[in-house]
This record gives sequence, structure tokens and C-alpha cells, in this order.
Amino acid sequence: MKKIKFVVKLSRGDVRSPEYVQRIDRVPIQMTTNRKLALLMGRFTAEDAIKSIQTSRCIPELGLCTGRRLGRRTRPGAGV
Repeated sequence: MKKIKFVVKLSRGDVRSPEYVQRIDRVPIQMTTNRKLALLMGRFTAEDAIKSIQTSRCIPELGLCTGRRLGRRTRPGAGV
């Protein structure tokens, strides 16, 4: 069975490019504009991240991820 993963996208409503959650083990949550570096997480973890970064000036979104959209990460030791 395939597990569904999510990414959290943050739009600030201005001309800046969107940011994605990269790490949640730091306070404040670390963000990146590089979608390929976005943290893939389970639904409950993603919803917790949204709650912690939600303000009146930014709009976090929960996005469904597939391996192809964010680039597949290979296992350590996998073939070249």
C-alpha cells in the first residue's frame, strides 16, 4: 500500500515566490523556495505545520504530493 505524502506551501499574497516547509524541527519552521527541497510529510504533521505558521499575512496550503511532481528521492546506496 502506498502512503500519501503532503507538502505545505506558503503564499504571502505579494510578488514573492511561494515558499515550502523544509524543516519542522526548528523554531521558527525553516522554509525554502526550492520545491524539490520541500519536506514530504504525513497529513497530521502537515496540518500541525500549517497551524504553527498561519498568520493574517500568509496563507499556508496543504498540497498532495506525488514522486514525479517533487522529484524522486533515491534510497541511500541505490544504483547510479
